[in-house]
Amino acid sequence: MKRKKLSLIALGGAALLTLSACSGGSGGDTAAPEPEAAPTFEAGTTMATLAEEGSITIGTKFDQPLFGLIGPDGDPVGFDVEIGKIIAAKLGIAEDKIEWKETVSANREPFIQNGEVDIVIATYTINDKRKEVISFAGPYYMAGQSILTLADNKDIKSEDDLVGQPVCSVTGSTPAAKLAEIGATPVLTDTYSNCLEPLRTGQVVAVSTDNVILAGLAAQNEGEFKVVGKPFTEEPYGIGLKLEDTEFRNFINDTLEESYEDGSYEEAWNSTAGTVLEFVEPPAVDRY
Repeated sequence: MKRKKLSLIALGGAALLTLSACSGGSGGDTAAPEPEAAPTFEAGTTMATLAEEGSITIGTKFDQPLFGLIGPDGDPVGFDVEIGKIIAAKLGIAEDKIEWKETVSANREPFIQNGEVDIVIATYTINDKRKEVISFAGPYYMAGQSILTLADNKDIKSEDDLVGQPVCSVTGSTPAAKLAEIGATPVLTDTYSNCLEPLRTGQVVAVSTDNVILAGLAAQNEGEFKVVGKPFTEEPYGIGLKLEDTEFRNFINDTLEESYEDGSYEEAWNSTAGTVLEFVEPPAVDRY
């Protein structure tokens, strides 16, 4: 398969999010982390296998502005992609040896279980049901479910106004389950970008998912939509990997904590999601 090289998100105007391939050093751009030189790992671990192969397959979303989105050159860009690059570098893997595989909400667990990807970094909320079939490193970011409406909508102000109303979300996602729980009528599709046309045409009154995803969609479609209300859930984003691969999970958690301390996490944020959203300190990783 073709190996994908990452480019970065830059903000191309006061409120308009534009995506560009990075060719080096201005604005919010950040250089790719240098891969570790000849890292050593215990034989038989996932880290040793990946380091020896010199490549890694990472599942991410291709339709999530700010976190994982295909840029104009066909390469994925965003904060989740940058986190993947940081992990790969600690394994001694250069960015051009990362294979990015499109991973939507409904196939994240199967891709991990079937070995189609080594890890998934895809606005992936940690929850107990998912932890029955896969493991999570992290969390590395705390999001919250919110609401996207048409810019001129004055009727929907909070989740209470969604009760009995058709609301678009994504199959297999925790936001979709939450909509059913609060009494909305979920209208499901495979990607959040596919929710925008039903919202434009009035087939649904809102789109609901994590606030960071909605902020990206609003920024990408300036003037059409707005995010309303306060987040009504907590959504800890984690990195999915094979169930009970404790050594690999600990390695990723160690890598995340190192990125918090050495500034590479904040640099990754500022060059991607930070072009629209304020930086917040990352949550403590869970050492279960």
